[in-house]
Amino acid sequence: MPEIRIVVVGAKYEGNVGAIARSMANFDVKELYLVNPCELGDDAYRRSKHGSQILDDVHIVTSFEEAVKGCFLVVGTSGVTTKGDRNYTRVPVPVREFAEHCRGYDEKIAIVFGREDIGLLQDELNMCDVLITIPSGEEYPILNLSHAANVVMYEFFQAEHTYRRPEPADREEKERMFDFFSDLMDAIDYPKTRREMTRVMFRRMMGRAIPTKYEYNTIMGVFGDASKIIRYGKSWEKKDE
Repeated sequence: MPEIRIVVVGAKYEGNVGAIARSMANFDVKELYLVNPCELGDDAYRRSKHGSQILDDVHIVTSFEEAVKGCFLVVGTSGVTTKGDRNYTRVPVPVREFAEHCRGYDEKIAIVFGREDIGLLQDELNMCDVLITIPSGEEYPILNLSHAANVVMYEFFQAEHTYRRPEPADREEKERMFDFFSDLMDAIDYPKTRREMTRVMFRRMMGRAIPTKYEYNTIMGVFGDASKIIRYGKSWEKKDE
């Protein structure tokens, strides 16, 4: 299965953190990062059972950026979703579908869980490459934090098998692609008031797709050529043909 890092932002109850550590031990997940958590004490260790070593090795950081540093893909979780297409920051992928899409990849994936009461903030969601959700009843869709983490880790664990997928574009390459996309919007004078939402939409789309290196190179070629033609006209000649 992909190398998973569990990130919990602003955990308020140490028992939930302990229960997450226990589930991590169940599903062979080793890395736990906590962003500005509550104090961890006896209750966390009681709930962790055989996952106590994960609590011993926990990384406590002060920012979202620190918690996801070095990860190939940043996956946000939320029980609050939208049924429309316009709010791209709240259009999720069911966790089972996404876990199956990720099988065979060896890169590190950060799965980010939010606070027990309000989840992830909008600016934190905007830093995620893709948003996943656990399908649940409409009347009460919000799961307990540790229960949600357990379900997500189970789905990733069970989805894995020996099938190997093509090598994906790495995080630096994807960020370069996002920069090229922004450059293309500049070149066509795309309305400034819509650029941020469009960037988030494109990031979400690429997060769901997990492009391979071949797909990345193809997309970059199209973006690069389009920007040059828009700026310099059709007289621009590609050097590699």
